[in-house]
Amino acid sequence: MRIFIYCITLLCFVIPEVIAQKLIPPIYNYEIFEYKAASQNWGMDVSENGELFVANNAGLLLFNGEQWTLYKLPNKTIVRSVCIMKDKIFTGSYEEFGYWKKNKIGQYEYFSLTNLIKNHEFASEEFWQILPYQNTIIFRSFSGIYIYKDNKITVIDPDFIVTDITLLNNKVIVASDNKGLFELINNELVAIQNQELLNHKIIIDMVSYQNGLLIGTKLNGCYFYLNGQTTIWDNAINKELKKHQLNKIQKVSPNSIAFGTIKNGIYLYDTTAKTIDQLNKEIGLQNNTVLSLSTFRNQLWIGLDQGIDRVLLDSSIKYYTDNSGTIGTVYDIANYQDIVYLGSNTGIYYLDHDQLQFIEGSQGHVWDMEILDGQLFCGHNTGTFIVNKNTLEKVSSFSGGYQFIKVPEQKTTFLQGIYTGIAKYHKLEDNSWRVTRVEGINFPVKQLFFENPSTIWAAHPYKGFYRIQLNHDYRAVLDIKEFQTDANAKDYNVKLYNIKNQIIFQSKGKWYKYDPILDKIVLFKEFNNYSNKELIHYDEKHFWFIDNENTKQIFYTDLKKDSLAISENQLSRRLIPDAENSVQLSDSINFLTLSNGFSKINFSKLKSNLGKIKIPKPNLYYFKDTKKNYPLHIDILEIPYSNSKDLKIQVSTPSMVQSKYYYELIGSTQQSSYTNDGNIHFQNLSHGNYELNVYTVGINNKKSLPKNITFKIAPPWYLSKLSILGYILSFFLIIFLIRMYNKQKLKRKQNELRKHLEREQKEKIAQLEKDKLTKEIKQKQKELASTTMNIAKKNQIILELKSVLLVNKGKLSSQQSYKAILRKTNDAINNNEDWKRFEISFKELHEDFFDTLLNNYPDLTPKDLKLCAYLKMNLSSKEIAPLMAITIRGVEIHRYRLRKKLKINSSKNLSNFLITFK
Repeated sequence: MRIFIYCITLLCFVIPEVIAQKLIPPIYNYEIFEYKAASQNWGMDVSENGELFVANNAGLLLFNGEQWTLYKLPNKTIVRSVCIMKDKIFTGSYEEFGYWKKNKIGQYEYFSLTNLIKNHEFASEEFWQILPYQNTIIFRSFSGIYIYKDNKITVIDPDFIVTDITLLNNKVIVASDNKGLFELINNELVAIQNQELLNHKIIIDMVSYQNGLLIGTKLNGCYFYLNGQTTIWDNAINKELKKHQLNKIQKVSPNSIAFGTIKNGIYLYDTTAKTIDQLNKEIGLQNNTVLSLSTFRNQLWIGLDQGIDRVLLDSSIKYYTDNSGTIGTVYDIANYQDIVYLGSNTGIYYLDHDQLQFIEGSQGHVWDMEILDGQLFCGHNTGTFIVNKNTLEKVSSFSGGYQFIKVPEQKTTFLQGIYTGIAKYHKLEDNSWRVTRVEGINFPVKQLFFENPSTIWAAHPYKGFYRIQLNHDYRAVLDIKEFQTDANAKDYNVKLYNIKNQIIFQSKGKWYKYDPILDKIVLFKEFNNYSNKELIHYDEKHFWFIDNENTKQIFYTDLKKDSLAISENQLSRRLIPDAENSVQLSDSINFLTLSNGFSKINFSKLKSNLGKIKIPKPNLYYFKDTKKNYPLHIDILEIPYSNSKDLKIQVSTPSMVQSKYYYELIGSTQQSSYTNDGNIHFQNLSHGNYELNVYTVGINNKKSLPKNITFKIAPPWYLSKLSILGYILSFFLIIFLIRMYNKQKLKRKQNELRKHLEREQKEKIAQLEKDKLTKEIKQKQKELASTTMNIAKKNQIILELKSVLLVNKGKLSSQQSYKAILRKTNDAINNNEDWKRFEISFKELHEDFFDTLLNNYPDLTPKDLKLCAYLKMNLSSKEIAPLMAITIRGVEIHRYRLRKKLKINSSKNLSNFLITFK
């Protein structure tokens, strides 16, 4: 089962004396620019859940595990002391003390207590210490003691300078500058007996320890008070405390005490083993002047003159750090004859007890340190050396010594990859070494492994992998073959391994192996879960991988169930990309090379103590939208839609170091993700109800109980209840208006249709009448034409009879009869009855023709009007002649005269003029 370790608080701080002062637990530096307050930190206290409160020059500083927050006093003065009691944070400053308490939105507000002081004036006092005692809070300045109880302040004015107060067996002990110790009894200071050793000693701090009282003085070390007797305390630590000016004392465990000094950081003293471990600027602290100390579980908080530091005292990872930059980057480590040797890019070093020593003549880049046949070999860029504590013996001049491998079935023969190929080492009978070059290889070989006694694999640092056949005495190459993978083996910094008699490769983050049957490189499926991770060490059971691309975690695994992952910020920052190296000291302890030293990791202790880690539920510190912070005690947070475009939530788990969180949002919008800083950010969520569950992530990727946050984003104004009511009313109003409109429209359409029907009916009637009229006109025209033609025929016949009569005039028997007949023919021709009938029919067709014609042409005679009527009927001269009882010639003459009267020129047609005349 895979186990992820995100907070490493294991492995006791008990280290062999050889390197005791140089191997230290992780130190986390919080610099001024990070916590954004003043430099000096005078006091500190830690709450039950791990929140740190610091009395800072700029105010009260809070660290919730993820974020720093500064609260300033109303008078902007320096905060000198801080103490937590239940839900109140008491602070003391210049002529001011009081407490801070969280308001409904999770921010601290200040309440002064100095207004409770009666009949007393401050004398430029600063309150340097706060002591909780039962239901009482005691504030201490140099000139007085102020007791806060039942909302009253009692002031005690001693005749000495008060330097410290503490509790011993439920008694309040008060220290003076030169008069020893006093006990506070019923608001009176009673001197404690047998304090001669403390006379004229400036007591600066006291702690209850082993049923007694450990008393620290400014320049005279520590004393111990027990059962009414005062004695000088352990001289081993007192020597250092006198020299470096003791300032603070903090008990960190039943048998361990931390002493903070002004000049040289912290001394961690184990009272049982009598060992002293030092933490100062040289090995990781930001500053050597310790102003305050506090502990929380296995963590030591340090308030410095410049900055704040945190030390994980029981971490299973310890560090050797060279802050001077002398060592440079460490590439290999060897533990030879109980001495730790370091090979770096600047040379060879070794640790002689707690002192780092340089081996003269080793200047240059060290690539490899190996113990071969009981001797320590060093592969150097100038050659290869045998190391004898502080001396070097050169055994090879071949530049660069990347890696040694033992020749199978031979005890004292080795091969070494060098800048220009491979070198062979063979130990002679006189214990000297004969070194020769393997002929046939002229490229740099960074890694090499045996496939079988006659075949080796070599990794070129820039091009790829080679399979090389050697002769029987390993002096020359018989055959060499270059191999590539589907990831392009010609890649920078390819890696080569021999794992359980399999040749394994890594190229571009993928893992491959050599298949001897197929004689090709294929994917190595066993390492599929470790793509893009570097293999830095392995043995028969376990593998050590490093995730170089992402989290820089170290994975310790057997590829089955036994697995863990280490995530530690300091380790991640100091690993050497693509050049990590691990050296195994025992089954459970490994050294790991770093950019400025090395680390020591105890994997066995990590695994055995996993059950001790309990994953706490995260705390909610704020929930805010674009305009305001929300109260944290409300069950359901109501957020206006206009403010919901950007929601920010912060959670933290102060008791853990390097916390990781997982959150899932359930609601109209679904989201889930991991975060490493406790900040959760939502943008443009839709309106609706939401439930946010936040988990602290710990061991085995297990999650804590969730922190549940329920909130509701109100709908936008256009979806509010009032708007919806308006929409409903508007909907019905629109329906009503539409109905009214449709009703009016229907009515209008009906009117239009009725009018249209009426119009169509009228038009039909008119058309019918028109058709009838047209028919009648046509009929009348026919009748008129018929009448006219009948008259013309009649007249023609009469004229013909008249002509016959005139021709046969002489044949008639009686002239009287002749004349009578002639008269009758003339009467028949000039009969006005025919004209009247014609005139009546013509006027019915052309009602106003004659009137209009006479109005325009008054000179026209009746005979002219007759001719005009006949011409309007479009009759020809031949047809007109019988009607007018004249010849065709007479008609033409009459037409000519009519044209004159009508003033029509010869170019116009007379008939057309009269036809179109109106």
